[in-house]
Amino acid sequence: MKNNSEPSLENIEDYNGTETLEKRSIVNKVIILCLVIGAILAGLKLMNNTPSDYVGTPEKPGINTAR
Repeated sequence: MKNNSEPSLENIEDYNGTETLEKRSIVNKVIILCLVIGAILAGLKLMNNTPSDYVGTPEKPGINTAR
């Protein structure tokens, strides 16, 4: 006995590249939006992730680089 409650591949509208232009454009917009947000976050991380040149604390001054 075959269970007919699940659709076959031929009945799914996105099978074999038969998706609508609206769905294709929505997927493209979501991908582009994710890439833009990722680029913005990566840029913010690079701009704000500068380490301090000072090595040490006032109690333990660390390495003396002056000669």
